[in-house]
Amino acid sequence: MDREALAQFLRLRRERMRPAEVGLPPGARRRTAGLRREEVAQLTGMSVDYYGRLEQARSTQPSPQMVRALARALRLTDDESDHLFRLAGHAVPDRTGSSTRVRPALAFVLDQMRDAAAFVGTDTGIVLAQNELATALMGDRVAADGGLKSSMVWQWFTDPSAREVALPDEVDAHSRTFVADLRASWARRRGDADMRELVDGLLERSPEFAALWARHEVAVRRMDRKTFVTRVGPICLDCEVLATADGQILVVLTPPVGSNALADLRLLAVLGQQPMG
Repeated sequence: MDREALAQFLRLRRERMRPAEVGLPPGARRRTAGLRREEVAQLTGMSVDYYGRLEQARSTQPSPQMVRALARALRLTDDESDHLFRLAGHAVPDRTGSSTRVRPALAFVLDQMRDAAAFVGTDTGIVLAQNELATALMGDRVAADGGLKSSMVWQWFTDPSAREVALPDEVDAHSRTFVADLRASWARRRGDADMRELVDGLLERSPEFAALWARHEVAVRRMDRKTFVTRVGPICLDCEVLATADGQILVVLTPPVGSNALADLRLLAVLGQQPMG
């Protein structure tokens, strides 16, 4: 716990707050910038004396519940809230929930990629957006409803046709990767309805998934090399997973240096939905 830095941070954030932001009247005789100490104490449910000692760097360590109440009362952003937890000597709590609306910046990045396949997805394997090459490579995976059955993890373990894009000798490795990555996401937000529905549904429907889940392997997917079975033959690509805000991930599939993968991707895009004759 860094008492001096915590005291300064709380004081500065309190002084920047306007009474109207928390439903308090401005007051004609207000002599301090922002909120008064007693007002912050009232909003957080702690004693005025204890909050005063926090700002004077004389307090005991506040509990995580107190830190959370302070972050809420002072209208802190996620980054500021994380900073407050660290100053108070606590681990930063995991963010819960996963947004299904692609942020404009990510949509722009997808549109600009011409020589790489890329898509944005959630930590439950639901594809939210794809660029042209990703659609040619994987098919249109963006589901209108975004429900459980549109998850790539769900499809992999419940629909045999979902495995047709992988080489037979790589199927087992893909299964383990899916489960290990999902296990890490589950640990972050196992209380969320979508995560519980996915894991519980797969445990019930897929003996293979249940057996792998019982092994408790955990590995966040970051970099890999994957081979896709396509209409123009197998295409080997480097896969990099970039975590973004709101529980979304950006997956970029790039041709290895010195390979013919880029030419194959371009041919695949030109063929589109045309039947092979």
